[in-house]
Amino acid sequence: MTDNVHQGHRARKRFGQNFLHDPQVIGRIVKAIAPKPGQTLVEIGPGLGALTEPVVEAAGHLIVIELDRDLAQRLSEHPQLADKLTIHQADAMKFDFNSLLKDGQKLKVFGNLPYNVSTPLLFHLFSYADQIENMHFMLQKEVVQRMTASHGSKAYGRLSVMTQYYCQAMPVVEVGPGAFKPAPKVDSAVVRLIPKAIAQRADVPAEVLNRVCLEAFNQRRKTIRNCFSNIATAEQLEQLGLNPTLRPEQLTVEQFVQLAQWLHQQESAV
Repeated sequence: MTDNVHQGHRARKRFGQNFLHDPQVIGRIVKAIAPKPGQTLVEIGPGLGALTEPVVEAAGHLIVIELDRDLAQRLSEHPQLADKLTIHQADAMKFDFNSLLKDGQKLKVFGNLPYNVSTPLLFHLFSYADQIENMHFMLQKEVVQRMTASHGSKAYGRLSVMTQYYCQAMPVVEVGPGAFKPAPKVDSAVVRLIPKAIAQRADVPAEVLNRVCLEAFNQRRKTIRNCFSNIATAEQLEQLGLNPTLRPEQLTVEQFVQLAQWLHQQESAV
């Protein structure tokens, strides 16, 4: 059981806690984040402070959101860090990130995200894309592959479309299990997300795009004629320039957006 204890804290399974401890990996992640004084930096799930300490050293101040009451308390009593942190003991999935904005400055968000909540948490953050300059997250490597996948690949799915609708996404650091305590059973990677400007994003409600993706990828082996039978006829798909015999993973992000816009117009007209 001692494998789950790091710096005197027992990793909690229900919070999906794996603590980063490899100094080389930490250095590479901090370099990717590139923290500077005066920026509004926000860390989700600081844990035992592996990234918190070097980021605060570079930036001078940091906002942290930590769900685990013990860890939030520990940070508030940390002799070197406490006075340089603004600590919110809260659930990041329900947190209002607009409340952190000041002087019109966008947020730089980062964290080693718990694997069990990564997708819903990312979707929550995407809703604040216009207030965020960039995000750097440590995730399961497989999740990063899905976020950055191109159409036509096996990893391409709902997370790829939703991520790439909101952001430019690129993997920046690969991390093996040995960098953590306890060591997870999977490889990890850090993804860099740069939200697109509003002008670069097609005007479509996120919930409609999400619904189109769910319809598509719930039955990804079927053709889009079958996947989208609740949404559009084969003729309507053809009118949109979509070949009804294609499979969902063959459609580009732009084509998903186009279909979602069309669906939204149909529903608004009713």
